[in-house]
Amino acid sequence: MSLRQAYTAAIAGAALWGMIGLFVQPLYSYGFTAWEVVAIRAIASAFLLVTYLALFSRKMLRIQLRDLPLFIGTGIVSIVFFNWCFFTVIEQSSLSLAVVLLYTGPLFVTILSRVFFKELLTYNKGIALVTTIIGCGFVVGLLPSFNTVLTPSILLIGIGSGFFYALYSIFAKVSSKRYSSMTITTYSFICAAAFMIPTSGLWNKAHLFTQIEVSSYAIGLAFFPTVLAYLLYTRGLAEIESSRASILSTIEPVVAIAIGLFVFSDQLTVIQWFGVMLVLLSIFLVSRPEHRPTRKKSTPKPQAV
Repeated sequence: MSLRQAYTAAIAGAALWGMIGLFVQPLYSYGFTAWEVVAIRAIASAFLLVTYLALFSRKMLRIQLRDLPLFIGTGIVSIVFFNWCFFTVIEQSSLSLAVVLLYTGPLFVTILSRVFFKELLTYNKGIALVTTIIGCGFVVGLLPSFNTVLTPSILLIGIGSGFFYALYSIFAKVSSKRYSSMTITTYSFICAAAFMIPTSGLWNKAHLFTQIEVSSYAIGLAFFPTVLAYLLYTRGLAEIESSRASILSTIEPVVAIAIGLFVFSDQLTVIQWFGVMLVLLSIFLVSRPEHRPTRKKSTPKPQAV
């Protein structure tokens, strides 16, 4: 995969994440809680991934047991708790607020990547991070005037979604050196499903899945903004720095806004459009190569004879 293809894969995966509201909100209307929606996403995704690999590529199901903690990290520590925080903010507040708090994630990724992988905090990354946060703030209406009702618990849970989201990039960066993106994604969701099955109590609402609408939303949630999105993002992550991939993923709120416009007939103000432009600018900045000044070679002076 070329560098351009890696950037394209990471952006495409993040764009699919932006579709998540199309599936989560309807499931809430059927009475599912945030924790139960996390369970639906994890269990259905694990089922789809394992079925596919069992039929077409069984060798990708082989892992070393010593690497299991990495998949527990991406599956339970990251996916489960990131999803719970994110869905809780959606349930108790709004999708827009959940998105802007989620995108504290690139800040955590950049800090953690500096600590664990010694990745440089370059000028482009720094400007892109600041631009991303400001842009998301304008998109969701937190800027220029802070007029959103924000309780301390929602703020903490929202920032938690950004932190746990960031951990996926860190764990997956390590495992991508040993496994394909398909294997990483599959075992991440296997671990997430194994944790959610006994803790979610989802069996108490099993009768709801006899309705074609509920089953369709569950499968759609598992496939589009989950399995396909994680495969593309993880594949891109294997080729580029985790901090860059994380900032590229900020295309997600732009997609969410577009869905609001064309599906739910939402209206954007001039300020919100300005925020969208800032997010797009951050993606352009982080994908640009860093230009390092080259030293001019000094010509040796002729020695006197």
